[in-house]
Amino acid sequence: MNRPPTRPLTWLRHALTDVVALVYLAGCAVLLGWALVVSVADDSGESMAGVIPLFATLPASFVLAVLPDGTAMFVVAVAVGALVNAMVIGWCARTLRRNNVEKG
Repeated sequence: MNRPPTRPLTWLRHALTDVVALVYLAGCAVLLGWALVVSVADDSGESMAGVIPLFATLPASFVLAVLPDGTAMFVVAVAVGALVNAMVIGWCARTLRRNNVEKG
């Protein structure tokens, strides 16, 4: 029988190395890169492209988005939000996969 990992770092490694979590992280990285390129290329300063990566990484990114304004804080908010969500996604995927193996 496969037991869930008990140490936090082991649990974190298992959650973040799941395929579904890695695909989510890659998607968030692409969205972040796209938003930064579009925002830099916009001369008017009215680009709303940064909203898309924030929505993709809600709710954790929203908590950090209220910190001081700037590109660095935007990147930190999206990165932390993506990592938190990827941990949850990885945990859910592993738990569902484990339950299917135990029942089948």
